[in-house]
Amino acid sequence: MAEPTETIPSSSALVGLLRRLNRPAADLSFLLLLIAVVLLSGWLIARHDQSWDLSFSGRNSLSDESRGVLAALEDPLNIRIFTAPDGELGRTIEQVIAPYRRASRWVRTDFIDPQLFPELARAADVRLQGQLVLEYQDRRVVLDRLNERILTNAIARMQLQDPPWIAVLEGHGERALNGAGPGDLRRFAQLLLQRGLHLQPLDLALLAQVPDNIDLLIISTPSIALFPGEALALVSYLERGGNLLWLLDPPGDDGLLGLEPLQAQLNLQLLPGQIVDATAGDLRLEAPTFAVVEDWPSHPLTADLSGPALFPGAVALKLGEPSIWLQAAAFQTGTLSWNETGPVRGEVARDPNAGEQLGPLSVGLLLTRPVTRAPQYDPTRDPIDHQPLDAPRRQRIAVLGDGDFLANAHLDQGANKALALQLVRWLAHREDLIAVPPPANDRVALVLTPLRMLLLSASALFFMPGLLALAGLGIYWSRTRT
Repeated sequence: MAEPTETIPSSSALVGLLRRLNRPAADLSFLLLLIAVVLLSGWLIARHDQSWDLSFSGRNSLSDESRGVLAALEDPLNIRIFTAPDGELGRTIEQVIAPYRRASRWVRTDFIDPQLFPELARAADVRLQGQLVLEYQDRRVVLDRLNERILTNAIARMQLQDPPWIAVLEGHGERALNGAGPGDLRRFAQLLLQRGLHLQPLDLALLAQVPDNIDLLIISTPSIALFPGEALALVSYLERGGNLLWLLDPPGDDGLLGLEPLQAQLNLQLLPGQIVDATAGDLRLEAPTFAVVEDWPSHPLTADLSGPALFPGAVALKLGEPSIWLQAAAFQTGTLSWNETGPVRGEVARDPNAGEQLGPLSVGLLLTRPVTRAPQYDPTRDPIDHQPLDAPRRQRIAVLGDGDFLANAHLDQGANKALALQLVRWLAHREDLIAVPPPANDRVALVLTPLRMLLLSASALFFMPGLLALAGLGIYWSRTRT
């Protein structure tokens, strides 16, 4: 019987074996590499949190103004959030605060569950789930609602050192600071209070003078004439170097109702009638009496403004000559505007014989001068014992031929809100105040001219159906030939 012999695999069999193992080995290698990539990607994401905002208006990223507020931080900003971090409310709050934490190393957040730590919630006087407590230096702010605008405003208020005092003249039927009517200034006042500025009403029937600590005085058109002593106090305030924002509406039959001395002090001239602007029709405004200012002058106040500002029912202004005031800038309408002296009904046209001047017309003037006594200043007429001012700063005056652009009904139109904030910053000599924008809006208005609307309608009614009919005829013709 023959002994069994050991078979040695040939080289061809070895090659075949390797070929059969090649596919499983490749699959195993691919699986191991895929697992390694996933693990490394998760590690990198955990260490480097990155996001990209693809929205048109950038609503998912911090605005430049918010980044500017964060850049001004000099000490840690501690934000305590009283809610569970893994709950739906906690995740929503984290989405809002995470961009702040990424943008500044000073922002520090800490989630505290009130159910697990009730003593901390009681110490912070927390009454709502999701309440935020912000602490910066020696200041503390509590927030019950949260979005970028609210949070950035709160941080800006905490940074504000020595906020300016702003007085608003009242007592004669002026635009009410706390009024909810369409012509009142309640929303404008809230805008300033949100930024930490001090507001106080001023009734010159109760006070003989404008207080010396006022950084800015705001005057709107009264409905009852001022007393001569009150007008004298306003003139004295200007002569002492006070800053002024005058919302000057078109005067009625009774003139400026006691503000004529103020007009004379500023050497202002008013054109008759009110401004009519054909540009208002292009912006789909309801009346041609909206004066449109979109070509902004070169001035620090208007450097960040974009888009048109709308001034309903405005009067045109100009500075008389000679004048002790320097006109720093003017807000002017376009060439399609004029001062209409007649009633605005139906179709209106400019009448040069009635003193109606073609634009550009100035709807606002920025005036400055060194802070010194006016040449015609008479100390015996000044009820205030005030020493002469020799500070190097300049007195700043802004006269707007319309007060409705700041009113509740029109503050959100165009660039009115941004212009209002810039005016206050410049007039109060507080350019360091950061203007916080309104909430982002992805919705962009689509405005079509009549010609474009006609072309769009014609294409929908005739062009597209015609193409479909031709395509059908072409298919039918090709099939009948075959």
